[in-house]
Amino acid sequence: MRDAQEKAAALIEALPWLERFHGATVVIKYGGNAMTDEALKESFAEDVVFLRHAGLRPVVVHGGGPQINAHLDKLGIESTFTAGLRVTTPEAMQVVRMVLVGQVGRDIIGLINRHGPFAVGLSGEDAHLFTAERKSAIVDGSPVDIGQVGEIVKVEPGTVEALLSDGRVPVVSGIARGADGEIYNVNADTAAAALAVALKADKLIVLTDVEGLYANWPDDTDVIDEIGAAELERLMPTLSSGMVPKMEACLTAVRNGVPQAHVLDGRVPHSLLQEIFTNEGIGTMVVP
Repeated sequence: MRDAQEKAAALIEALPWLERFHGATVVIKYGGNAMTDEALKESFAEDVVFLRHAGLRPVVVHGGGPQINAHLDKLGIESTFTAGLRVTTPEAMQVVRMVLVGQVGRDIIGLINRHGPFAVGLSGEDAHLFTAERKSAIVDGSPVDIGQVGEIVKVEPGTVEALLSDGRVPVVSGIARGADGEIYNVNADTAAAALAVALKADKLIVLTDVEGLYANWPDDTDVIDEIGAAELERLMPTLSSGMVPKMEACLTAVRNGVPQAHVLDGRVPHSLLQEIFTNEGIGTMVVP
């Protein structure tokens, strides 16, 4: 009886959030260890399907760093990172494109579609969803060439909007085409933020491998529950290189019309549901 009462209490707690976010578009960046642990992969798919059945409109933008690294190692192709971004040679670009679109995306789609005919895969190349230009990394104040890495300069969200209107769950790979026909690897955090802005999303959620934004890592491991854009910008120079693209994505989103952006620990089962449907929430919320 106690278990039944606790379940009923959890459902009632979710009611105002179900009312508030019914019909809301939520862009979820999915990556990190949550993509390599089988149990976490299944719980993520369940969360996405739950959101869809609860009346939200989830969009998944995925990375695939661990899978790309494994395939590059298998082929003997060297891969390095500069300022948190993968240096992408033409040889590496072929692998990135193949793994993201042909392997990782298909795996996510398959997990979601165990629950019904929901997920549809897209590359940023499809229907000119993402148009990008070559991006340089900034190291010690100077630009550094990092190969076929792109900065999104235009988003055509019509295909994603059509899928959402049809009750589908778009699953988007961070590959983009340039106006010159060049293919670019786009950081998935950046792609998720650009798509959230273009869709006028109600939330951007970035799943990562830490609990959220720490107040003063590594000395202080308290997670910041909520932070404004100006304060986050002030903290940016102190962040680790891995967190920079994630927090830049949140900044981009909230400064361009997305009401709130979140960084959550993707290692926690059902972290998406905890954030959206409970009073406490988890992780760090970024607001304008």
